[in-house]
Amino acid sequence: MRILGIIPARGGSKGISGKNIKALGGKPLLGYTIASVLNSKLLTKCILSSDSEEIIKTGKQLGAEAPFTRPAEFAKDDTPSIDVVKHALSSFAKENIHFDAVCILQPTTPFRKEGLIDEAINRFESGNFDSLVSVREVPHEFNPHWTFEEEDGKLKIATGEKQIISRRQELPKAYRRDGAIYLTKREVILQENSLYGKNIGFIKNSDQYYVNLDTQSDWEKAERILKSKS
Repeated sequence: MRILGIIPARGGSKGISGKNIKALGGKPLLGYTIASVLNSKLLTKCILSSDSEEIIKTGKQLGAEAPFTRPAEFAKDDTPSIDVVKHALSSFAKENIHFDAVCILQPTTPFRKEGLIDEAINRFESGNFDSLVSVREVPHEFNPHWTFEEEDGKLKIATGEKQIISRRQELPKAYRRDGAIYLTKREVILQENSLYGKNIGFIKNSDQYYVNLDTQSDWEKAERILKSKS
């Protein structure tokens, strides 16, 4: 299976200014995801997709490929990830280069366990999934079967049951996306306009070190993680 890895890193960032190339633990944030890519044996190709020449320059210095500059129309605050993916696929298709699937690797989730990318690809291929995402288990106190939604000023169980599950041991496991890996078949992206499809696989990332960088407090957490690891 031919898999295109995409590291999406646009220039504009409101929560943390210039975060994609901001130094974290002595190297640009991008460097953590690029290092994971360089350790992968199963990605056919991986590119950096950015509208920023400064990000592209830094990415290339760290070993990333950046064959094009992403147009501004695909680098807005509200640009969906799928539009970024479609632009990359289209750019390669114009050169008669085609892929079977895409693997999105967000630099804002820098701490991936070693070998996670190839482990995810192997599971994606063997399971014949439409897509596969990396996840972390939801603590039982936040399990959706124990949460409520408001309806007409009253509470109802979020999952729709009439009676709440009373014992923690009876709760089904629940997971949340952690942003580290999104794998999707090309036909699902192009034909269904979706990064998920109907048959979604998953792989668990390490629970020990996790941060998804969006705010300054997230950045401070990442710095604490690096200190604890060293």
